[in-house]
Amino acid sequence: MTRLTAGLLIALLAGYAFHAWAQSQINVRPTVTPIGTSSSNGISFAWFYDATARTVYLCRAGQGVTTALDCKATTQLP
Repeated sequence: MTRLTAGLLIALLAGYAFHAWAQSQINVRPTVTPIGTSSSNGISFAWFYDATARTVYLCRAGQGVTTALDCKATTQLP
């Protein structure tokens, strides 16, 4: 009787382990993809697409080292 109970318990644990392993997903897509860049009068612009949030970001950097990078979400795609 104990062998039967132990065998059933091992079979249930193995089944659960296979189920948990089958549910795992590995996401290898890049989260942010560069779309394009441009510059005008010493100000640089870059557009990025975030596939997980389906959002386009516009980043702007001005002249000089002290100017911080400014990135804002411009649109949310359907």
